[in-house]
Amino acid sequence: MSENNAAVTTQILEKTPRRRTSDALVALVVYNEGLRVEAVLQKLMQVSTCCDVVVIDDGSTDETAELISLHDFSIIRHSHNLGVGLSIKDAIRFGIDREYSVIATMAGNGKMDPLQIPKLLEPLKSGISDYVQGSRYLEGGRHENLPLFRNAMIHVMTWMVRLLTGFRGTDVTCGFRAYSLALFSNPEIDIWQSWLDRYELEYYIHYKVITLNYRVQEVPVSMVYPTDGRPYSKIRPFSGWWSMVRPLVLLSLNIRR
Repeated sequence: MSENNAAVTTQILEKTPRRRTSDALVALVVYNEGLRVEAVLQKLMQVSTCCDVVVIDDGSTDETAELISLHDFSIIRHSHNLGVGLSIKDAIRFGIDREYSVIATMAGNGKMDPLQIPKLLEPLKSGISDYVQGSRYLEGGRHENLPLFRNAMIHVMTWMVRLLTGFRGTDVTCGFRAYSLALFSNPEIDIWQSWLDRYELEYYIHYKVITLNYRVQEVPVSMVYPTDGRPYSKIRPFSGWWSMVRPLVLLSLNIRR
């Protein structure tokens, strides 16, 4: 958890005295997703035999919190919106404290398919990768209803990372990812810095893992954008994209560590 956020802003709810049933943890980050999250939770129940699940409710003010509570998953609940980066940090700390080996992260907005979680985790469980990035552009992946502006920005971001790191990835912005939790014992990967509380975190980790020569792999996944009329993303047009670019700039210039 960021040192700038007191413990009173975060509540961990475990419905039963829970013991780990798998070496793998899946973290679902949600904020005001309404009924969309219910379909995601139903699919997570189908894969819960291969992984444990923790849901991070980042201060939802709609029916999201109530829908999550109907399921037998551990919940980390923020009293107000603190950011996706801090939500993922809380999930990573949850996983480390309970001695999981790997963690997968995904959003609860319905764009990602929980049934693909085993494919994302397999390279980590088999020991051939330290970090797995989902890609909608690899053969076997797919993207539907992807807005033109978002498509263009994904390619710009991916090109930038390729230029800075040499890693020939295809989809740096896909939030469907999985990590070996051992990564976060490396002092050169300091995710607990407070400037990484929002969109910066995932791009910080991506850059660090590649430049520190860990084993990185992409796997094909689906990203299906909703057509229900609700916003497909909470990324703001300018500040959100700068938040994603920021760690790449600051780390490459050695301004941040």
